[in-house]
Amino acid sequence: MTGEAGEFSARWSGARGRVLAVLAVVVAGVMAFHRGVPNGVGRVGSLLESFLPWVGVIVVLLLVLALVRRSAVALVAVLLPVGVWVHLFGGLLLPGAESGGRELVVVQHNVSDENRDPAATARALIEAGGDLVALEELVVPQLSAYENALAADYPHHVVRGTVGLWSKYPLSGERGVDIRPPGIAEGWSRGVRAVVDSPYGGVAAYVAHLPSVRVGAGGLASERRDASAELLGHTIAAESVDTVILLGDLNGAVEDRGLAPLTSRLNVAERGFAFSFPAALPLARIDQVMARSATVGHIRTLPATGSDHLPVVARVVLG
Repeated sequence: MTGEAGEFSARWSGARGRVLAVLAVVVAGVMAFHRGVPNGVGRVGSLLESFLPWVGVIVVLLLVLALVRRSAVALVAVLLPVGVWVHLFGGLLLPGAESGGRELVVVQHNVSDENRDPAATARALIEAGGDLVALEELVVPQLSAYENALAADYPHHVVRGTVGLWSKYPLSGERGVDIRPPGIAEGWSRGVRAVVDSPYGGVAAYVAHLPSVRVGAGGLASERRDASAELLGHTIAAESVDTVILLGDLNGAVEDRGLAPLTSRLNVAERGFAFSFPAALPLARIDQVMARSATVGHIRTLPATGSDHLPVVARVVLG
């Protein structure tokens, strides 16, 4: 009987090892081919891509279970999702390259229309030492507080609707950018463009705040966000200035296919996760810095302000 029990236990342990191996292969496949996950119903594909780096938690759990079960099959299989995760996100963990001189430091922050201390928020952003500061959810009377606090360090600025750009260098060609998707009433203004006269030449800087997305029983509601991204992508594609920097609360991760009209045209950050939302427990970076004819180096978050977003700061190396 003892022998039979041991044989049964071994078979059961082997079966569980094979189950873990199958799960590991499935997880690897989902990560590697996430673009193949359907997006027609509930935008499941976009929802997965919004939190894709966190699939690494599942990979770690599978690795621990494989070690506990002492299953060689499972351990070998888990190496597959480990490799896929490292391929997709491992580079973000590497340290940023040393400054090459031709760079702009940019700060991006959704300051929240419910921020109770805009002056303190502005001071925190100034301490980051950015050349450009992009803000969203600017509302009266908070706007004047930001203008007053930032004026000394950033003498040049432009505001259109609820978004604004502050710069250490002169601005020209300021104009609003219409990214209003169908179904949103007139007066909704969340895009601005200006040319920055930087020491390295003109840079077209865009600040945008795409519509919010919601996660519910029906999945991810991102239709308006996606339509707004499409409009912004077309505008940037037609930009006559070669070097472009986009800063904004885009309400989406760079892996999210809903931002493809932008990520297909612009470079995204090469180093750093910089999860920025929600500030209390950051799970995703929806505050983005992207560029054309320039490289977005290391991106990182700053300490929390009075907003529900964390500020992000990035180094943009110009070509």
